[in-house]
Amino acid sequence: MGMVGGGRGAFIGSVHRMAATLDGEIELVCGAFSSDPERSRASGADLYLPENRVYANFEEMIQREKELPEGERMDFVSIVTPNHLHFAPAKMALENGFHVVCDKPVTLNLPEALELKEVIERTGMLFCLTHNYTGYPMVKEAREIIRSGKLGEIRKVIVEYPQGWLAQMLEATGNKQADWRTDPARSGAAGCMGDIGTHAENMAEYITGLKITELCADLTTFVEGRRLEDDGNVLLRFENGAKGVLHASQIANGEENDFNIRIYGEFGGLQWWQMEPNTLIYKTNQEGARRIRTGVGNLSEAAKAHTRIPAGHPEAFLEAFANLYRNFAYTLKARLTGQEPNPLYTDFPGIEEGIRGLAFIDTCLASANSNEKWTKFVV
Repeated sequence: MGMVGGGRGAFIGSVHRMAATLDGEIELVCGAFSSDPERSRASGADLYLPENRVYANFEEMIQREKELPEGERMDFVSIVTPNHLHFAPAKMALENGFHVVCDKPVTLNLPEALELKEVIERTGMLFCLTHNYTGYPMVKEAREIIRSGKLGEIRKVIVEYPQGWLAQMLEATGNKQADWRTDPARSGAAGCMGDIGTHAENMAEYITGLKITELCADLTTFVEGRRLEDDGNVLLRFENGAKGVLHASQIANGEENDFNIRIYGEFGGLQWWQMEPNTLIYKTNQEGARRIRTGVGNLSEAAKAHTRIPAGHPEAFLEAFANLYRNFAYTLKARLTGQEPNPLYTDFPGIEEGIRGLAFIDTCLASANSNEKWTKFVV
């Protein structure tokens, strides 16, 4: 793996590196860790990389790695930069024969994402988008329960992602994460909805298998002087007629990352919290609530395939992230050795999820700025 971004002080870069190496399938061999060449070199030294595999920029990395013999050069690029710097390295890597793992959102805007889809289709390279919450075993179990028909027709979906870290004007204090995430030039057209609302949208569609067709959004910027919205409430309509509510906020003072989802069908309901990720609750009117636990009982093959250790040993954020990297690695390994990949491990988000995320942002913004009650979700 080569890495673009993720240098000294970068939160998500270190998360990607830990996740990628957790299963011993991936080794970091090179990187362009910062737009500042000196910072990139220092970051590479921190990671014990040889000086000649630490590059001043992604263009240099891709070009020089391409010149190395097969088996020595990197096999894929992991892109962990702010949003506005996703498209260019992804496009260049794909067009030069390197597969790509990219942090979400896939690009700064929808036109870039649609162009990137064309590049992926033209080059035939693998692409993974790290919507990491889909990697949790109990999220897989929820999806399989719904696929089995146990809940019957899905009727209602409630998905929430409240955070409190931006309750004050943190971007004015020199906080690097707050600074770029609230800057439309680097973050994109949306703030809260782009950062965490897309996780909620992706989770609702991933678990239910249903697409959102219409929405009605109310977006607010509560912190005076902030350039992007920091709170959003969205009514959803799904393709089968189900209705939903999506709430995302970064000014919910006192909240950490209380990402949670509730799904109700004809015959029962499911509930999952990111802050207690090893528990899935299955509910019916007849039997009440039953706790389903990671690693316990007769779970689906999908849940078991994404569980590493015995029950009672908590698996959480890093392991869920690592499941995406491991699945990508297994799929890439199968391709490199001329084998068919195991379908259990081809389950990772890609360009289509990225496109839907950006279309969701655009539709929310259009709805919030419209006097119409409903806005069609069109990709």
